Amino acid sequence: MTVPFHTFSAELRYSDLPESLLVILRRSFLDTMGVAAVASTTEMAQSAVRAARATFGTGTAGASRVLMTGVRLSPAGAAMAGAFTVDAVDAHDSTSPCKGHAGSAVFPALMAMADCAEQPLDGAAFASHIAVGYEISYRAGLAQHATCADYHTSGAWTAVGVAAAAARMMGLSAEQIRHAAGIGEYHGPRSQMMRCIDHPTNVRDGVGWGAPSGVVAAFLASEGFTGAPALTCEDAPEFWADLGTAWRTVEDTSYKPYPCCRWAHPSIDSVAHLMKVHHLHHTDISGVDIATFHNATRLAGHRPTTPDEFAYGIAFPVATMIVRGQIGVPELGKETLTDPEIIRVSDSIRLIDDPHFTKISQGKRWAQVTLHTHDGRRFQDEPRTPKGDSDLPLSDAEISEKFHLFADPVVGARRADEIETLCGQFDSLPPKDFSRLLDLCLSAR
Repeated sequence: MTVPFHTFSAELRYSDLPESLLVILRRSFLDTMGVAAVASTTEMAQSAVRAARATFGTGTAGASRVLMTGVRLSPAGAAMAGAFTVDAVDAHDSTSPCKGHAGSAVFPALMAMADCAEQPLDGAAFASHIAVGYEISYRAGLAQHATCADYHTSGAWTAVGVAAAAARMMGLSAEQIRHAAGIGEYHGPRSQMMRCIDHPTNVRDGVGWGAPSGVVAAFLASEGFTGAPALTCEDAPEFWADLGTAWRTVEDTSYKPYPCCRWAHPSIDSVAHLMKVHHLHHTDISGVDIATFHNATRLAGHRPTTPDEFAYGIAFPVATMIVRGQIGVPELGKETLTDPEIIRVSDSIRLIDDPHFTKISQGKRWAQVTLHTHDGRRFQDEPRTPKGDSDLPLSDAEISEKFHLFADPVVGARRADEIETLCGQFDSLPPKDFSRLLDLCLSAR
């Protein structure tokens, strides 16, 4: 018999969480904090914090700190600024079937709720809350994509998961959680993802409004505000039949090695491989053909002028990998956008809308790259899907390397080491040590 989502959300206990799920939550905690560290240095994140300070002062709910800043706001304000911060660098965890991201909303929102809690949480309790946030978000996202013709951002369905998890953190009843999810779904941002791909700006993946929508929904439900049903939770039973016995979070969570749109990753992987195995130098390259699925070709991005255009592009990130051999923290700097050799290679890239790749890129992202050299040689890679997907997972060592690449220059190696240690065991931390982890992640860098 299917467990209703609101009953599941209210009654889930730490002892119900399988080790495979806890491994994902630990990895996502660490990965998200690394992205938050480097992202907190961006103009986008700093703009979001300033706007949140102007509009989301503290009230009777208490004060919560924004990730990596120590700035104290209402829980909704900290969730908003924190989610925009994580989303400012497109390197956070993903779910291919939902074509989006949960951690960038769930972690900032629930850390804000934990920071203002009357009683300090232990790690086991927080793990249970996070598990609800991810699992409800993923299933609501699957239902939304299956029942709505337009491609909406992650903020649309993470608002539902955050609402359920935040209401649970407040100790609300199953029926109140049901209403919180309905409020979150109704008021969550049904923002158009392809608009941001065609016209990249700071709005990104919508989580900056999905996270606070979920938090506010929980507080509204606590005051008797009604909003049920959440249609993505109650009118699409095929996505909820195995709730409590199977975990979409385990099956569907993936991680990004590069700080740009996942749709560009198979092409980046390909050029890195071809350049290495054929001992090519970027000055050898005269042209690049990328055959991929239709929506990916809309990324284009041959000459980005902003970090948003870089993040939602294929050509320029691929050219950056060809010229620099990496897409790391240095490549996020503005000077990369004016590098003449990267621009030259980017201009030589041709995106090919491939009907076959479009057909098979359902829950996956396919691309095939061909390099051309000035002396007339041609090197073609096999079709690829991205490294980091659940079928080609990043190792623990690769997750750690990425975290330190992003975090060490911002918070220092010592603080980063302590964050890594505590994230790796967060679900077993007593209240004192879990509070220490919150302090490390929420204090000013």
